[in-house]
Amino acid sequence: MTDVNSPGRPRIQEVADGIYAYIQPDGTWWINNAGFAVGPQGVVAIDSCSTERRTRAFIEAIGSVTSAPVRTVVNTHHHGDHTFGNVLFPGATIVAHEQTRAEAIAFGPARELPWWNNPNWGELPLEPPFLTFTDRIGLWVGDQRADVMHVGSPAHTTNDSLVWFPESSTLFCGDLVFNGGTPFLLMGSVTGAIDVLENVVRPLAGGTVVPGHGPVFHDDEPVTANLDYLRFVLDLAERGQTAGVTPLQAARDTDLGRFADWPDSERIVGNLHRAYADLADSSTYRPVDTSAALADMVLYNNGEPLTCLA
Repeated sequence: MTDVNSPGRPRIQEVADGIYAYIQPDGTWWINNAGFAVGPQGVVAIDSCSTERRTRAFIEAIGSVTSAPVRTVVNTHHHGDHTFGNVLFPGATIVAHEQTRAEAIAFGPARELPWWNNPNWGELPLEPPFLTFTDRIGLWVGDQRADVMHVGSPAHTTNDSLVWFPESSTLFCGDLVFNGGTPFLLMGSVTGAIDVLENVVRPLAGGTVVPGHGPVFHDDEPVTANLDYLRFVLDLAERGQTAGVTPLQAARDTDLGRFADWPDSERIVGNLHRAYADLADSSTYRPVDTSAALADMVLYNNGEPLTCLA
């Protein structure tokens, strides 16, 4: 069983007064960042973690800062590394975009999955968000306001939300930014993510940004790097469609260049599946066959299950 301290020890980073990032290296499959804000009425947690062990470690980390109860959990999107641990916050109100609830229910609880080296998930019954919004909602942490805002269109997923603390210019952006890792857009939109990063995330990225994966940052260089990668994917998809090759073959035929050293490079295949769908009809959102795309990612990975160190 992989220890919670492998591949790196999770750590707390105070990013503003009373606001903390919970950073879990190395930021690959099923290992996410989370966060929390401490106020006089209690704690607002931003996301949970993928396994019982990791979520309990997150709860212990919160307890090392404050004895106040976690009264609210905000999910930035539906993916299990950000939601499976919701059930370990009894008594907390689980808040998210309405589509986050729908997608979390559709995906189901933590369980053995065929495409990864599965971790020990623990006992994590499904606990979807039960207070939902369509556009934005305001949360108060003492005198600090947090604006929880849906980004307006598919990007990393169909249901991404930002948590923005305007007083301290602190942004939790979920998986809209992977800092030092390969972005993953299979359940969202490559073209949509480019628009959201340019027009929603970048204007808020002048202070402190806590990404869904990777280190906290204070400038927009990681945003630019993600945009460069997404435009690379889109260009490759356009050329692949013109040549009449599958997303898997297009990925196999390409040199990832400066993106080759980013972890989880097999995500290029899933991202191409998504980009092919984006380019086929830009006027309507078209879901893709995620099982087929993930199976292609395993093939790209020399037939080996995708690495999971959670």
